[in-house]
Amino acid sequence: MPIPIVNSIASWFLKKRIHQMELFVKYPQEVQLELLHRLIGRAKFTEIGKQYDFQSIKTYKTFAERVPIQTYEDFEPLIERSRRGENNIFWPTPIKWFAKSSGTTNAKSKFIPVSQESLEDCHYAASKDLLCLYLNNNPDSQLFTGKSLRLGGSKELYEENGTVFGDLSAILIDNMPFWATFSSTPNNEISLMSDFEKKMQAVVDHTIQEKVTSIAGVPSWMLVLLNRVLETTHKTTLPEVWPELEVYFHGGVSFEPYAEQYKKIIPKDNFRYYEIYNASEGFFAVQDLNNSKELLLMLDYGIFYEFIPMDTYGTSDEKIISLNEVELNTNYAIILTTNAGLWRYKVGDTVKFTSLSPYRIKVTGRTKHHINAFGEELIIENAEEALRKASKLTDCEIVDYTAAPIFMEGNKKGAHEWIVEFKKAPENIHHFIECLDKTLQTLNSDYEAKRTNNTTLNILQLHQAKTGLFYDWSKKHNKLGGQHKIPRLSNKRNYVEELLEMNR
Repeated sequence: MPIPIVNSIASWFLKKRIHQMELFVKYPQEVQLELLHRLIGRAKFTEIGKQYDFQSIKTYKTFAERVPIQTYEDFEPLIERSRRGENNIFWPTPIKWFAKSSGTTNAKSKFIPVSQESLEDCHYAASKDLLCLYLNNNPDSQLFTGKSLRLGGSKELYEENGTVFGDLSAILIDNMPFWATFSSTPNNEISLMSDFEKKMQAVVDHTIQEKVTSIAGVPSWMLVLLNRVLETTHKTTLPEVWPELEVYFHGGVSFEPYAEQYKKIIPKDNFRYYEIYNASEGFFAVQDLNNSKELLLMLDYGIFYEFIPMDTYGTSDEKIISLNEVELNTNYAIILTTNAGLWRYKVGDTVKFTSLSPYRIKVTGRTKHHINAFGEELIIENAEEALRKASKLTDCEIVDYTAAPIFMEGNKKGAHEWIVEFKKAPENIHHFIECLDKTLQTLNSDYEAKRTNNTTLNILQLHQAKTGLFYDWSKKHNKLGGQHKIPRLSNKRNYVEELLEMNR
């Protein structure tokens, strides 16, 4: 079928979805409650359904009172039984796939269940919706006249006891519908190569001759790939390689630290950036407007949402609220109930609502990824905005970073210790440190209070990382590519200590 015809058919089909989205935007509470009852109804005869008597649950209040909040550690015994081939434990249809994820807070691997329903009604539905929203906002798009360059994880799939585990990206690629395979590059054989470094060059060699109109992947790893493309082709910008390139769909880590580097290699005024928010547990939100930093929370993907205000998180006063109780600009931990059988599950992410009609969010970090050793409550959102502003003020470019507390000893005050890898270092590192510290104070009043007159915190300490330090750390821990992330902020010093040792 000629590509122009495919482009027309796809555009027509995807735009029809806009009307369904308008439904959950207009009736968010009704859509979410109906979805919850549907999930409970589907699972009422599972082991968990019988344990909590799902059959008698008629209201959200009863559901919240009866079903406890779960961490991965709480749920792990059931997941392990499911991985051994047992069915009907927490979801009625057989769970064949498990997304392996170590995250960045625990060295122990997690195996997140991925049902057929979550594949079709969540992950793949979201991919179509992303295109739908993009095409709706950009009617002159020529997206389907070319292909999307995708960069997934580096792990192949492994089978045990009739179930399969591996990177979420590998599971998605292995089960990809024909329409997605047809419009993507490189092929599955290259995409699923286990050696990440060899795969990078294979992706470059395969795609530089293709007509690429979009790119999709995690900003940090995608930047490594795109720089390899430029090195291989001896070009200075990507439009020289792919003249029709028009959009980058990104997610997994914050785009802010990499924004200026992308603008340099893609110097097109009309180039678009579209953010997504997904994880092994599901696909949650999509940027629905051009030039926006807000994400539309998708309410009909088979996921029911609850939230914990972070000022109560982990305390005896911990409060769990439903979507209709959230407020603007409050930091919340997310609780999920999903069509893969996760029930009131702490996913570990934090968000803020930027709009309540429709519900739009910004991802602010991780529940375990913050520094609060001295009551400063520094979150990733603060750190990355401060780094962005400091970089702009000092004309430098950042590759990666991490930070941890320096704990008080005797009469010594505390501080934060940063390790930053620069692509382009600032001329005066002390000026960069001052800019970073002052910007953190303007963004975070708790940090400012602890820094005022060095009350509790001295000015931050910063180490310049040698080139490739974070890449080498990722390789050492088998975390190259995909959704693997550098641990940005930590209340513990284990990451910083290891990186400092490697930086010698």
